[in-house]
Amino acid sequence: MAFKILIIGYSQTGQLAQILDQIERPLTESDRVQVTRVALESTRSFAFPWRFLDFFDVFPECVALDPPPNRPIEAQGPFDLVILGYQPWFLSPSLPTTAFLQSKQAQNWLKDTPVITVVGCRNMWGQAHLKMQSMLEALQARHIDNVVLTDQGHSLATFVTTPRWLLTGKKQGVIGLPDAGISDQDIRCSQRFGHAIADWFVRENRPPQSSILHGLQAVEANPGLLQSEKIGARSFAIWGKLIRKLGPPGSWQRKPVLVVYVLFLITMIVTVVPLTMLLKRLLRPLLQKKLTRMKQDFEAPSGSYNARMKAFPCR
Repeated sequence: MAFKILIIGYSQTGQLAQILDQIERPLTESDRVQVTRVALESTRSFAFPWRFLDFFDVFPECVALDPPPNRPIEAQGPFDLVILGYQPWFLSPSLPTTAFLQSKQAQNWLKDTPVITVVGCRNMWGQAHLKMQSMLEALQARHIDNVVLTDQGHSLATFVTTPRWLLTGKKQGVIGLPDAGISDQDIRCSQRFGHAIADWFVRENRPPQSSILHGLQAVEANPGLLQSEKIGARSFAIWGKLIRKLGPPGSWQRKPVLVVYVLFLITMIVTVVPLTMLLKRLLRPLLQKKLTRMKQDFEAPSGSYNARMKAFPCR
């Protein structure tokens, strides 16, 4: 008997699709599983590269978890395992991802089903992870693993390279900075997760009930960034409510306030964020236990340790 696996996700830049490709490849080579691959499509167009105001115009609905509907999905459930890939948009799951999780199909396919989430992002994914956990819990899904791949550049470098990529489509690094996005090696090495999943079904001959990707460096949390996200999340929530009251997405009434918010956001990034990071660095010895606990909580259930890497090496 072949176990049925659904790999589903939305990839605007194509990077997340490449990661899911690598995870899928070992599964398609196994005679113990049958893979169904679905690319989510929104009824609203999200063109890449983004136009400047269009990029910021999606954040109020992202934060409010109020997406436009997706196009119908042609797939037949139920499934023994669901691999859900998503990008964080403004510290929330992308709109097509949220739309799927609010759909009837998600209710049918994810209830009592093990789910592995796969995140590809710049570096801030913690708040989106909390929202994802909440939505999966509401669907009564079993969230058994979380894989997170982040950009190859340092946080300061990605303040330049990531916006340049998203707004121009140019991924190559500039002024000595690395290319935007996740490194090719990290994407290629994500095959180890597919091999580990295939190995599970061969050895155990049943759907997993708990983590099967532990010991594979699936996710590493940065407590400093996790705390910075809390500041951004509060800002998004306040401004998002205001902008939503002015009109629907794309309306001209939003645009002046969006411009004001962008200026506010830039000011906060160059002033408040560095000061907050400096303060946290000074207080780090006093907060070490709290930060360690936070890191462990956000890395659960898969963890950042590498005890099984030799069993599933990068190929």
